[in-house]
Amino acid sequence: MVVALQANYLEVELTDPPADAPSRLLCTRRTRLNHRGAAVYVGDRVRVEAIDPDHARAVVAGVEPRSSFLSRPPVANASCVLVAVAVEQPAFDADQVSRFLLTAEQTRLQVRLVLTKCDLLNSGALSRLQTRLQGWGYDPLLVSSQTGLGFEELRMQLATVPISVLCGPSGVGKSSLLNGLLPGLALRVGAVSGRLQRGRHTTRHVELHAVAPGARVADTPGFNRPELPQDVSNLEVLFPELRHQLERHPCRFRDCLHRDEPGCGVTRDWERYPMYRRAVDELLGVSRPSRGG
Repeated sequence: MVVALQANYLEVELTDPPADAPSRLLCTRRTRLNHRGAAVYVGDRVRVEAIDPDHARAVVAGVEPRSSFLSRPPVANASCVLVAVAVEQPAFDADQVSRFLLTAEQTRLQVRLVLTKCDLLNSGALSRLQTRLQGWGYDPLLVSSQTGLGFEELRMQLATVPISVLCGPSGVGKSSLLNGLLPGLALRVGAVSGRLQRGRHTTRHVELHAVAPGARVADTPGFNRPELPQDVSNLEVLFPELRHQLERHPCRFRDCLHRDEPGCGVTRDWERYPMYRRAVDELLGVSRPSRGG
């Protein structure tokens, strides 16, 4: 499995290494792969040849078919997206969090939500935020790298998934999260800007880290505002609260966008409905009237 990329080299972990070879090799690609346009990404299962055990080198000669592929960040064969957001520093931003969740839901993989820096909020505020997010269709896991809250449960969850992808805005504590899960990792942690409440990008590339036998998590570069999905007709399935509503009471119009269409069976009494409407209008290029004169 390719566990990291370094410039033109691939770091590959062998499933069943020969007795005289290390389990981790630095590899180049066969020229024919480049000629066929067969790109190789972190998470790919590959076939290696020409192993040099003395220098821990080899050559990637083939790439196995993928079960999934994420383009941003580029990760192959992932089965879970772990969205990490802070409750404070930076402050919880419902619109930004929703955009990350929409991007995660768009992958069609399992989506889990982790709330970081939970030591910065009192129990009452945490409970209210947790209840709010449950209304969005998520059961967030509360963690704190300062107190160790939630780390054992998170480790148990990750141990059941071959490849999880950790994503979220910069500065929410993704590197601290991985350092807490894997104390020997010692990833660089960045400070949060006091003026902008944004974190510095401390992760520069995608790399897989083993959290349990057969289970890895991909640390990914942070970014602050993912783009909306482009297909307005599938937007409804990216909101769990709307998706579950339609599963129970399907709308009788197959092409309905659940705005103000007569006879639409969707209720409007859920928190993110205005956000859904804005997203639909944005994707359709509908301009809303400005407030005031």
